[in-house]
Amino acid sequence: MAYDEGLAERIRQRLGEDPDVAEKRMFGGIAFLLRGNMAVGVTGDDLMVRVGPDATDAALARPGARLFDMTGRPMKGWVVVAGSAVTEDEPLGEWIEEGCAFASGLPAK
Repeated sequence: MAYDEGLAERIRQRLGEDPDVAEKRMFGGIAFLLRGNMAVGVTGDDLMVRVGPDATDAALARPGARLFDMTGRPMKGWVVVAGSAVTEDEPLGEWIEEGCAFASGLPAK
């Protein structure tokens, strides 16, 4: 499955040259890992964000967000945000910051 390379590039630009960030192909798209933990990614035209179990409900209340479910088993702590909800830099940046904040609180892998 292809993914939106334009969205991936916008994420790359936002994350900059952080040496703790790595890219990895996963979930049929691309993921951005912070110290080995996924923070955000792109699958198809959509943004994946790891928000953590405690922030899932609040994240789902935001425009374009739905529970991450690729296997028929929804994953609490992960959301998918419709690409149409992150066309502007501000909401994309907020989601990236949220994903990075959660990932930075996890032990490095």
